[in-house]
Amino acid sequence: MSKIRLQQFIIIGVILLILGFIYSRDITALKPEENKTAGMEANTTPEADELNLDDISRVGKNIVGGLYSKEIEALENKFKTSKGESRLELAAQLADKWNDVEQLTPSALYLEIVASEKNSLNDWINSGDRLIAAFENESDSVVKPALLIKANTAFSKALAIDSTNLDAKTGMGTTIVNGMGAPMEGIFMLVDVVKKDPKNLKAIMQLGLFSVKSGQFDRAIERFKEAIKLKETSEAYFYLATAYENLNRKEEAIEAYLNSKRIAANPTLSKFIDKKVAELKN
Repeated sequence: MSKIRLQQFIIIGVILLILGFIYSRDITALKPEENKTAGMEANTTPEADELNLDDISRVGKNIVGGLYSKEIEALENKFKTSKGESRLELAAQLADKWNDVEQLTPSALYLEIVASEKNSLNDWINSGDRLIAAFENESDSVVKPALLIKANTAFSKALAIDSTNLDAKTGMGTTIVNGMGAPMEGIFMLVDVVKKDPKNLKAIMQLGLFSVKSGQFDRAIERFKEAIKLKETSEAYFYLATAYENLNRKEEAIEAYLNSKRIAANPTLSKFIDKKVAELKN
């Protein structure tokens, strides 16, 4: 498991536990289904096209540093002066290079350039998926919502090419649930995907996450168990554990956390889970 993916689901897991606390206190003004402005946040942020690739690249290179940063800069200089197929090839290489060093935002923006030029179904889906991953990982309060807007656009382009494509529908539903429209519209889209493809792991996981975010912990448990039946992943067990923990089902939460630890075999996650298990046992 990559370091960045590990960080993503630990952060999301902590957020889900916080949301569980909010629901347990019955603070109704904060509940998504009762807050009529929730889901409008992405539409009130600066336009997505205001993202400056040079600025984002500069931040990424400062994080990466060393020889790899110089290699990326050399490729970017070639990209800026290239045209046609050569330009697209360099954009694809840069997307891979940035992904290799786990800098998802510049990687996603280069994939978006490829998709914009090729305008193919697969390229738009790949672009949208990477933009969603970047959105989930991004901490900058301006960049983050702009990435969500771009992901929504990418999946819209994909659906314009093939309105029946389930990967595109899953991506579109995910962007809607995360703020690009009324959450229930996204949920219905994801549910429809699962009806047509009961083994669609991405859609099932997104439905599970939304169930936790909306305080439906029992439903979330069902979804994560569905996901685990399809494929045992550290991520699914981790989110299952947070749902159990929100319901104060400590023994089941501990078991799920330990399964997550077993599958991930990652020192950082192991340390986090050991701490969680100790807290639950007290």
